[in-house]
Amino acid sequence: MSQILQKLKGGDLRSIGRADEVVEDILKNPSLFGEVFKGMSHDDPKVRMRSADALEKVSSKHPEYLQPYKKRLISEVSVSDQQEVQWHVAQMFSYLKLTRKEREKVVSILFSYIDGTKSNIVKVFSMETLTELAESDDNLKPRVIGKIKKEIKSGSSAVVNRGRKLIKLLE
Repeated sequence: MSQILQKLKGGDLRSIGRADEVVEDILKNPSLFGEVFKGMSHDDPKVRMRSADALEKVSSKHPEYLQPYKKRLISEVSVSDQQEVQWHVAQMFSYLKLTRKEREKVVSILFSYIDGTKSNIVKVFSMETLTELAESDDNLKPRVIGKIKKEIKSGSSAVVNRGRKLIKLLE
């Protein structure tokens, strides 16, 4: 295991561990981004989660670092059933420049996340990215509004509150 991924091992699964230190390492040396990207497919769930957390934080500041990895993010990493990875992937999707075909695939993944998870965090971040995509796509807007309204009816308070705000943006 590489030195950078070693920093993401150990501790409690509910902790980000040294992920913020890894963010700083990548910001100082962007060539580390690829190594941490591999960490999202690591055998250790803590390494996967913390790699996703670090990369999402870096990508929010430098989406251009993520762009070369978009195919792998969409086709490989997004299939993870680990909720901590899913919620960061949902966020990272919003940082990408997508072709029409890639957009369709991302939309499908985000709908499947909402339908297939018990995690309110995964639902909220998926709804947020779907909303961003729907704001510039009138054909997608009705599907996203319908899905969010459905989630509002049965969701947690976090899902309901965020869902209401997202509906206002779209209507």
